[in-house]
Amino acid sequence: MPVEFLGIAGTNPASEVTPRTGGPLDLDYTARLARAHEDNGWDRILFAYHSGSPDPAQVAAYVASRTERINLVVAHRPNVAYPTLTAKTFATLDHISGGRFEVHVITGGSTADQAAEGDFLAKDDRYGRTREFIQILKLAWTSDHRFDFAGEHYRFEQFVADIKPLQQPRPRISFGGSSAAAYAVGAAEADIFALWGEPLAGTREQLATIDAEAARAGRSDRPTTQIAFRPILAPTEELAWEKAGSILGRIKDVQAGGVPISTRLRSKSPENAGSQRLLKAVAEGERHDRALWTAPTGLTGGGGNSTALVGTPDTVAAALLDYYDLGIRIFSARGYDIYDDAIDFGRYVIPLVRSEVAHREQQTRKELAS
Repeated sequence: MPVEFLGIAGTNPASEVTPRTGGPLDLDYTARLARAHEDNGWDRILFAYHSGSPDPAQVAAYVASRTERINLVVAHRPNVAYPTLTAKTFATLDHISGGRFEVHVITGGSTADQAAEGDFLAKDDRYGRTREFIQILKLAWTSDHRFDFAGEHYRFEQFVADIKPLQQPRPRISFGGSSAAAYAVGAAEADIFALWGEPLAGTREQLATIDAEAARAGRSDRPTTQIAFRPILAPTEELAWEKAGSILGRIKDVQAGGVPISTRLRSKSPENAGSQRLLKAVAEGERHDRALWTAPTGLTGGGGNSTALVGTPDTVAAALLDYYDLGIRIFSARGYDIYDDAIDFGRYVIPLVRSEVAHREQQTRKELAS
């Protein structure tokens, strides 16, 4: 299958290098950023979620009215709404967007941020709830008959949704995590399994685990796999690494200024296995493989999507193709200067990757036909 590219649907210009100076929801910026992705070759944008964020589903509905093509990936936590209501909400959004909706289900990696919204389940129990939640979404979106559900976390009788998604059979469901419980749930239930950007060896290890769990769940296929990086681009390698050093200094300046970029709650020591794996990569060195750089990860405490790919567009494209060769088919990328980097990555990296993937697919077809 061809590659896809996922960007970020930020609601204000803040990032690790840019402290927030205005409110959390700048609608003009939100629309311009979405258009920057749509006009520069991206396939999808993610509307993120944390306990204090603007509601991503409503922001996505707003963006749907100001875009024509790009898919809208809405992050959602199972603890914040009952799955039958969520199924109707998202089916409605699929109609509003003309069939451009997808959902990214977040189990929750921060106990503090979960507790801020009244969720006190233990981590592994949260994964059990996520499994049931995804199962219910699938049923609600595809069943024309009333059905019951009796699980550990959800129970209801005789539900049927009058509104179904435009997309058939249903919108895609993505999921992320790197613990044993996460692998089991995501490999069994998700259409897309999202990973953070580790060195090639660690990514290869995770893909093998996902394959094994998918087989254990009785799936004949593996979820499409997605990986996330922070691209740092420049016309030459030297300039790219100078830019990387400047970004590190800007992160330190923002941290020293004490102005938060959001109201997200995080523990000082990350609880989630994905961040712990990233910090392990940091301990093994700042530079890995062709272009992977972990210094920002160490500085931000392993917080989420934080490993960078540094270099010219050719170098970064080649690095992404190294992951393509492992089986990755969706690349998530978010720069530090979010708006400008979305344009640059779209103009200079996405065409290189697409062209090489198309060439490889053509070669494969020729070899199969001979």
